Amino acid sequence: MAEVVLRPMTAADADRVLTIYQAGLDGGQASFEIVAPTWAAFDAGRLPAHRLVAVDEAGAVLGWVAVSPTSTRPVYAGVVEHSVYVDPAAQGRGVARLLLDGLIASTEAAGIWTIQSAVFPENTASLTLHSRAGFRVVGVRERVARHHGRWRDVTLLERRSPVVD
Repeated sequence: MAEVVLRPMTAADADRVLTIYQAGLDGGQASFEIVAPTWAAFDAGRLPAHRLVAVDEAGAVLGWVAVSPTSTRPVYAGVVEHSVYVDPAAQGRGVARLLLDGLIASTEAAGIWTIQSAVFPENTASLTLHSRAGFRVVGVRERVARHHGRWRDVTLLERRSPVVD
């Protein structure tokens, strides 16, 4: 595999990030969303300090990870929800794990103690990835929302930092 490195996401990455996001949405197993947001909406909804892209040796963006606050209440400042997306052509090469590991390092350095996510139970690759990165299943929300005309469940995951107390 060619070398893949992480770097901070910038506005110059917007087109590639949103294209990868849309590809994930088109696959039907990534989110209840159907259309990727505008860059302005993406930018407004995610914490700037914890946005990373994985790039190949040529500088092409292969995937991204970002977090959103779970609440505006100060007591939840150490809890974030994350999303990780990889270009379908780069899947199976360890890109998502590299992104998650980078996110964990970034959030722990900032004192964030919990990263959470909700994953469709059918997305077994994502569930396996998260388990290997130290996430645990908290529970399942059954029939939480409709997606493409049918009810979907989501598996709730969290990773509690062993170093942030």
